[in-house]
Amino acid sequence: RQGGSGVPRGMLAPVPNIQPTPDDASIEEAGSRALPGRLSSYRVIYVAVAAFALLYVFTVNGMQLALAYTFEQRVYDAMQIENFDESVAVQIQRRIDDRVKRSSWVRYGGARVNVLAIGRDGRTLIYGGGATPAPPDAFNLLANAREAERLLPATAQVSVSLPHNTVLSNSILLIFAAALIQSLFLYNRSLSQRESAELEAALRARDAAAGRASTIEHELDAVRERLQSVEPTEREQADEIAELRRERERLQSELGGLAKREDELRSKAARAVELDEERRSLEELLDEAANELASRDNAINDLEQRLTKADKRSKSANVARAKESESLAKRLRTLYKNIEFDERTIDDIAALGDEGLRLKCEENLKRLDSEADNVAVRRKVGGLPNHLTVFELSFGGKGRVYYSKGKERRFRIRLVGGKASQRTDLDYLRRLED
Repeated sequence: RQGGSGVPRGMLAPVPNIQPTPDDASIEEAGSRALPGRLSSYRVIYVAVAAFALLYVFTVNGMQLALAYTFEQRVYDAMQIENFDESVAVQIQRRIDDRVKRSSWVRYGGARVNVLAIGRDGRTLIYGGGATPAPPDAFNLLANAREAERLLPATAQVSVSLPHNTVLSNSILLIFAAALIQSLFLYNRSLSQRESAELEAALRARDAAAGRASTIEHELDAVRERLQSVEPTEREQADEIAELRRERERLQSELGGLAKREDELRSKAARAVELDEERRSLEELLDEAANELASRDNAINDLEQRLTKADKRSKSANVARAKESESLAKRLRTLYKNIEFDERTIDDIAALGDEGLRLKCEENLKRLDSEADNVAVRRKVGGLPNHLTVFELSFGGKGRVYYSKGKERRFRIRLVGGKASQRTDLDYLRRLED
């Protein structure tokens, strides 16, 4: 016995001090690395898909440029004619068809090639994608030589396009898609292997922790057995030990509650970080929307100011044009006694703008007024109703004067227009009643 306590020496073993093992720390570290690893894998997938789309688009564009260069060379070779036993145009058409239309890139790959070949004179269309005409029956070397002198060297314009729904573009898409799938498969397999290794390490750490807990339980059982064998006279020490045991269990339960609380706080902190990032992104989107709204308001205000200025300018221009038309009508009806002028005609002459065109127009009107039989060019306008007979005079190269017989005077000017507005002018003339 020792110290009068009545407990035999070596009967009670010291209560083991339970501390977190390094294996527990490794389990926590493995769990903390799991979420960033998954996020990085998603980023890799996003980058791979974006790279796949960019590679496909740039490869199709590069293939289109390469095909354009190839077909330009083929068309250039097709236009090099040295034999004049046959028509030059027919030879060029047939050779372009052989080198372009019957090419594997066009027939099987789906490339679209448009060729426009023009002779040296700049007027003769040799090839425009139509059917090749049949060669002449008779052999005429002199005519072929003259044709070659007129057409050679010819020039050509080649345009190549590679749509996205053709065999060639779909083949490129399938190649890059297969490469993308294979790359993602290899990346996923390496990621799975790494996660499997981390999982195995965590399992080993868990098994080690379980073994350590089992050892502690055995020691506690041994302590319980030793306490049960203590003599009744030493029950006070046993009660004290039981009290310490209950205190230890209470502390362990408090430690468990603290651990749960720590986990809850960690999850709330992670959620708070996510909410803060979401709030920041929403604030950025709100700022962008506000800036865009402000820019659009400024653009609307600018457009309103421009519209106001344009309305003012158009009103002033209309007033000036009305005064000019009124003055022009008085002058024309005073100068030319044998001609009737419609209101539309006065507006057309005022709208010519160029003073030179107006003078040339009035020169023709003067001739029509005084020398109607000696007017150089007078052509009847076709395509009008049977009850209308309208003639046409040209002035200034592009101007047209349309007139007919008048009711009170000799002639009546119906319309003044130009070559660009010829279709609209003819439609107006067809709608006239008399």
